Amino acid sequence: MLDILRIILPVFVVVAGGYGAARANFFQPAHVDGVLAFAMRFGVPCLLFLGMYRLDLHAQYDWRLLVSFYAGALLCFALGALGAWRLFGRRPGESVAIGFAALFSNSLLLGLPITQRAYGADAVAGNYVIISIHAPLCYLVGILAMETVRADGRGVAATLRAVGGTMFRNALTIGLALGLAANVSGFALPEPALAGVEMLARAALPAALFGLGGALTRYAIRGGLGEGIMVSVLSLLVHPAIALVLSGWVFALPVEFVRSAVVTAAMAPGINAYVFAAMYQRATAVAASTVLMATAASVATASFWLFALEAAGF
Repeated sequence: MLDILRIILPVFVVVAGGYGAARANFFQPAHVDGVLAFAMRFGVPCLLFLGMYRLDLHAQYDWRLLVSFYAGALLCFALGALGAWRLFGRRPGESVAIGFAALFSNSLLLGLPITQRAYGADAVAGNYVIISIHAPLCYLVGILAMETVRADGRGVAATLRAVGGTMFRNALTIGLALGLAANVSGFALPEPALAGVEMLARAALPAALFGLGGALTRYAIRGGLGEGIMVSVLSLLVHPAIALVLSGWVFALPVEFVRSAVVTAAMAPGINAYVFAAMYQRATAVAASTVLMATAASVATASFWLFALEAAGF
């Protein structure tokens, strides 16, 4: 167990460092925004570019891995929205926003570094496969559901245009797309350019984690405690359990894919859960509370899932 904590804790120490620095006013809001802007617009897109550029598409792009992860994600979305509506009496639009928090795991800022620390830099190919469609699929599902249930919703065609425009202007999507294009085309990046991209990529996750800690100081557990606990249980326990059953026993995937599916599924909702709620002004306080609560709880639950994988022979 101590070995597992040694894997998990450094990631959260960096997050806690950003949180503490921001709380102590050593890390001003403008600094937080600047670090996150660097990480999400430059560093992380370079990291995703390299991941897709070096991915063995034939060997590693397995539909069973995607089903193992996204079947649980979509089920948790449905259960979260239904639970918010039926158990907590939330309106339909609020219920979708709460369900979205159960759908959107922090696959990039937490899932990737924890998998890498636990199993090595060569064990994250499955993570990149999952991440490659994560934001587009989750936002597509969330926006279509929201536009369907809210009274002032757009039509399907307008919604799809909005989703497409948002995704293709996103630096993370651009990094993934360029890496995939270079991979498929066989284009060899010149060595000086590749070395520069690698330098930016190495800075991405530490900067993003520190910035994430600073950003978490903007949220507080104000209300919707019951809904937040429900989403945390779905995100941190139900989703990875489904991923383990499907990837480990139903599909009997290679051990590296099982690890990627379960660890990624076990991550807390990302800040995108709050971004989505704020975009529609639905259940923003619940989304903020959930991100904060689940991120704190994931120190323990991520350790549990690493232990469970080891105990199950993965």
